[in-house]
Amino acid sequence: MLPREDNYLMDMLNAAKLAQEFVANVSWENFQSDLMRQAAVTRQFEIIGEAARRISEDSHAEMPEIPWHQIIGMRNRIAHEYDRINLVRLWDTIHIALPELIAVLEKIIKTIKSSGV
Repeated sequence: MLPREDNYLMDMLNAAKLAQEFVANVSWENFQSDLMRQAAVTRQFEIIGEAARRISEDSHAEMPEIPWHQIIGMRNRIAHEYDRINLVRLWDTIHIALPELIAVLEKIIKTIKSSGV
């Protein structure tokens, strides 16, 4: 792993947790009508994707359990097709994919910290 990449993993983890926090105890209906909450969540996905993009391809290969291509692709769609964000996909990703991503990132970060890298 290259210098600073552990910081990018932490950025991904923190943003994923924030995205979940922003929708905790929020219904789909409320999320759909809350533009500020949508913007906050969308920003966290941009951070996750940008941090993932900054991690080297070699490091990506060392962590195949993280869906790098999908994460970076989602960031690109949000950033470049901001007027066509699919709220259902965003909502589903928060509730289905982020818990798994958080668990994987926590495990990887713990391993890095315990190895003193």
